[in-house]
Parts: sequence; C-alpha cells; structure tokens
Amino acid sequence: MNRMLQSYVQDAWWRPADGTTGAEVRDASTGEVVATVSSDGLDLGAVLHYGRTVGQGSLGALTFHQRALILKRLALVLQERKEELYELSYRTGATKNDSWVDIEGGIGVLFTYSSKGRRELPNTPSPHTRVQLDGPLEVLAKDGSFLGRHIRTTLPGVAVQINAFNFPVWGPLEKLAPAFLAGMPSVIKPATPTAYVTEHLVRIMVDSGLLPAGSVQLVTGSVRELFAHTRLGDVVSFTGSASTADSLRRHDAVQRGGVIFHAETDSINASVLGPDAAPGTPEFDAYVRQLVTEMTAKAGQKCTAIRRAIVPGMVADDVVEAVRSRIADKVVVGDPRSDGVTMGALASLEQREEVLRQVRTLLDGGGELVIGSTEAPEEHGAFLSPILLRFSDPTAERAHDTEAFGPVASLLAYETPEQAADLVVRGGGSLVTSVASGDPAFVADLTRRTAAANGRMLLLDRDDARSSTGHGSPLPMLVHGGPGRAGGGEELGGIRSVFHYMQRTAIQGSPEMLTAVTGVWHTGARATSDGVHPFRKSLEELRIGDQVVSQEREVTLDDIEHFAAFTGDTFYAHMDEDAAAANPFFPGRVAHGYLLVSFAAGLFVDPEPGPVLANYGLENLRFLTPVSPGDRIRVALTAKQIIPRETDEYGEVHWDAVLTNQRDEPVATYDVLTLVSKSPIPVAV
Repeated sequence: MNRMLQSYVQDAWWRPADGTTGAEVRDASTGEVVATVSSDGLDLGAVLHYGRTVGQGSLGALTFHQRALILKRLALVLQERKEELYELSYRTGATKNDSWVDIEGGIGVLFTYSSKGRRELPNTPSPHTRVQLDGPLEVLAKDGSFLGRHIRTTLPGVAVQINAFNFPVWGPLEKLAPAFLAGMPSVIKPATPTAYVTEHLVRIMVDSGLLPAGSVQLVTGSVRELFAHTRLGDVVSFTGSASTADSLRRHDAVQRGGVIFHAETDSINASVLGPDAAPGTPEFDAYVRQLVTEMTAKAGQKCTAIRRAIVPGMVADDVVEAVRSRIADKVVVGDPRSDGVTMGALASLEQREEVLRQVRTLLDGGGELVIGSTEAPEEHGAFLSPILLRFSDPTAERAHDTEAFGPVASLLAYETPEQAADLVVRGGGSLVTSVASGDPAFVADLTRRTAAANGRMLLLDRDDARSSTGHGSPLPMLVHGGPGRAGGGEELGGIRSVFHYMQRTAIQGSPEMLTAVTGVWHTGARATSDGVHPFRKSLEELRIGDQVVSQEREVTLDDIEHFAAFTGDTFYAHMDEDAAAANPFFPGRVAHGYLLVSFAAGLFVDPEPGPVLANYGLENLRFLTPVSPGDRIRVALTAKQIIPRETDEYGEVHWDAVLTNQRDEPVATYDVLTLVSKSPIPVAV
C-alpha cells in the first residue's frame, strides 16, 4: 500500500514533486510500510489565504441552519463508507472497538452539532448569517433610546487544527463541526503516524460534493512554517503533548499577533474509589471494569485515560487482584485483525519505546511493578502488555507529573477523603477525574474540592454504571479540555465551542440601529401597521417590525371571579379584598396574570385559518403592574424574529408582546412563539 499521501488544498489534491523523500509510516502490528508523508513544496501561506477568502465567502453565504444540514449530510455519507475507515484503522493498531470510538464517535459529533445548530442557533438570512445574540438586552437610557447588548460574529480567519495520532477521525471532526457551524473554514493537519486514515476521511467528504469551496483543506506532513503565515482572526486548535503546546503558545503570532490558541494536552487523569465501595459492591466492580478499560482501550493511548487509580488503603490489595484477574480474563494482546484480540498495538515502535522510557521514570520515582512487564514481546509490532504500578508513597512527585502514554496506570492509596482530594489536585490540572462511590456526601465533597482542577468529572455509582459512557469518552454536548497541565483549552461543550470561532462584541445604539445590526426587532425601533393583520402574512410576506395594536378591554370583577372558579385558582390576592390590600404588592383584589395573558391572546389573535399554524409557547413572561377591576388593557404584538426552517414548509416567528393599561403602563411583557407557513395559504372559497 506504500504511497505518498496527498494534501487537499485550494479545492484540489496536491502531492510533492516526484523524488521527494518523506517520513515512512508503518503498520503498527506488522511493521509494513503503509505510506510516506511529506508537505515539501507546499505553499502554506497560499493555503491560509484561500481559506480566508474563498472559504470565508462560501460559508458566509450560508445560514447557521444550512451549515448544520451540510454537517448532517456529511455524517450520512461517512456512515455509508465507514467500513473503509475501519479497514485502515486496523493498521494503526486499533481494535474494532477502539475504531468504533474514533469513527462512530466522530460521525456522532457531526450529527450532534447539526441537531444543536438547528435547535439553538438562529436561521436569519443574509445579511445576518454571521450574527448571534449573546445574553440579554441592557437598557442604557431611561427612555429606551440607548441600548446595549453583546453579539457574536464569525472570526475572519481560518481554523487550523493540529491533531494527535490516536484519534485520526474523531479528532478532525470534533474540531471541524463547531468551526464549520460558526462559518469558519478549517485546515486539518493530522499527526503523521495515522495521517493515512485522516486523508481517506477527507477524500470521502470531498467525494460527497457537499463541502463549500475552501471550507476544508488538508495538509499531510510538516507545518513548521505555518505560524509565520497566521494572523489576527485565525484560530489554532492543538491536541498533543504539553511541551509542544507550550512552545507553540510562545510563538510571536500568539503572543503579539492576535492568533487565538487552544490547547488540549496530555494530563495525569485520576479515578477515585470511594471508601464505601468495598469489594463486592457494584461501585467496586464498576471501578475495576472502568480502570481496565481505560488501560487497554486504544492500548492506553488516550488523553483521557486513567493514569492514577486513587483507592482507599484498606482495599488497595483487593483492587490490584481484581485488576489482575480482569486483565487475565478479558485482555488478549495482538494484531487487531486476528480473532479474539481485545487490545492492539501502540501506534509505532517509537511510541512503545517512549512509553517504556516513561515507565522507567515512574519506577525510578518510587513506583513498583505489580502487573505486567517492561519486556517488549518478540512480535514485530509495537505490542505492550498492560502495566500497573504501585506507589508506597502516594505523594511521590513522579506519580503526579509523569505520563506513560500507553497501557499504564499507577495505584495510589489514601487514608482520608481530604487526602484523596489532595492527590487528585496534585496532577496539576486534568481533562477528567472519575469517582466511583455510592455515598453522596463523599462524592459531593470530593467534587467541590477537585472540580477546579478538572475539565470534566464522571460520578459513577450503581444507578448509572451500565448507562454511563465512561471515564474516557468526551461527549459533544459537554466540555472537553482542562486547566493547567491539560492545556487550559476547551473543545466541544455544545454551542459553546461554536462561539470559540466567533468574536464577542458589545454594541451600543438606538433600538433602530440594534435592530438593523442583529435582525431582531428591539422595542423603540420602527414598527409597521399597514392594515393587514400580521397573522395573515406568510414568512415570505412578513417583515421584522410588522405590528398589530389591539383595542382595549375592560377587566371586571366578574371576569376575575369567573376565572377563579373555572380554573380553581382562588389565591387570596384575587378573592379577598382585605388580604390583598394588606399585601405590599397589590392595591386590593387584582386580576390573575394568566387571565391577562389569555385576554391578550383574544385581543391580538386573528381567528381565521391562515399562515399561522400553531402557537408553541411563551418565553420571558414578566408581570409588571397589577390590574384592578375596572382597568382597561390592550396589547401590541410585533414580529421580533423570523426563523425559517430549512427542511420544513414553515418556520418560527417570535413576537414581542407588550400588555399595557389605560395609563400606558406596562402590565406584562413576553414573547409569543408561533409556527408560520413559508408561503401564503390559499383561501378556501
């Protein structure tokens, strides 16, 4: 299979000139040369320029929802051709289960971001495709003429992703999805040992014809000069070693050039067994299962793998024996293409040597080998059996600062809950810590003491042991990243990660100007009452600011008493004059808030069949001024936000509703949410 891998740049496949010598990549199990990798001769400056111009233009022409649908379609294409990726993944040393996490996990990220993007982001058409509101409105002048709020707009550069070798599919896709959704083009730089898998991933996406021009580029090989071509507006997301991240973070482009740098690096993750979790309890069994899984999945080559098993001293021996037994029963090391193999090889012979070097560092630092061997097997591949070390001094420095990035974990015993928390924090910042315990008080205390040192915490007990996705599985809707040694960056976390590729800006101005910038109507901006009820308008005809102002309706004591009897809401403020008058908020008996909302609907609704298909909710309801018997109310209803749905013949309209009394005092404010046909509905004759 040996061939020179290609890069995909400027919407074309590129390869180095004939005769170029590149880095050889070998099958992790057999040692066979799989591919050669080189980027010699590639103009990285041109790659970034193409993304900033062509990529930004093509993505910027699409709404958030249109981008989200492309992600879904890409996921479906990858599902259809995923077996091609599985076959290549075997060469990396990954078993079928290992590859499932990488391949299905990556595809799942695309599905998740497609769904969340359509649910949680606006679909406002041009010129507002790059604007997202962030937080509530701030009124800066008493008369409402000067307002402030925050918006997010797409950064004008390129999202450069530098990925690790252990997840050649999930790694690129979990970075691509939020950047793509934000409208930012990506340049993918895979790690050389598994670049052939990522190259094929990109080929499938390119073959689909779904990628907008310039939205995705791939560089296989070195990108040493890349930072020299980055500038303000670019984002670099790095996954790899802490030492490499530190050197990149110091680059002048980051320090003074304004390039945003996110890092997710190796960390000394911990898993704590609670003092209540004695042998034979579901929590003890779940802890052991999880520990062995994290030692052996991907041959321990996971940034989220458990490196420190922190257990009560009184059960430390039991944990060692349980781990030993489970490894003997469940773990078979070998070529992942062979039947019965449950743990494959490390990514390369060089990687195995690095793991063994770090194991020796751990041994020299006070560790004792209790399971496994440091002797390399005689096979040609980069195989290594699972290794468990035990430290008699749980505070030994090497146990908390040295990571062997392979099937290696260290056992540390604690005597008190406070000591357990201290041991977790000694890792200097982790991607994840898990806690296996059925004692809520212990779990709550440990979480409070250690959460600031972790990006994620998994709380494992008998109730979620079977449904839990596990210690080492980042989920697209939850934050992945961690403080300190873990890199200080943040990925995933649902729509949060989309905002990593958007600039937050405070805007201040009049309601008219804020409406123009955001595409969302603000109170005080121009409103249009053209004689046609807004409920008679389809999305094609409706415009932001279309408004209807109702006639007045008097609220009587009979109305209040009827509503109380009909609903059963006989709260004293509505039924007892003396008790209501004694309440500091009411002048006497007052109308029910929900009676007023119901009356308002009767005042603004146009009852005949038409484009408005359904009312599906209210948001931000506030009651501001009590309404007494004899007061008169009216409602102003204004089209506030229009959100077409890409896959349906209707969309959403958010209406600003303001209920006032005869003194023009606001009685209630809220948003009415309706589903409205995109096209006019023919009137039946």
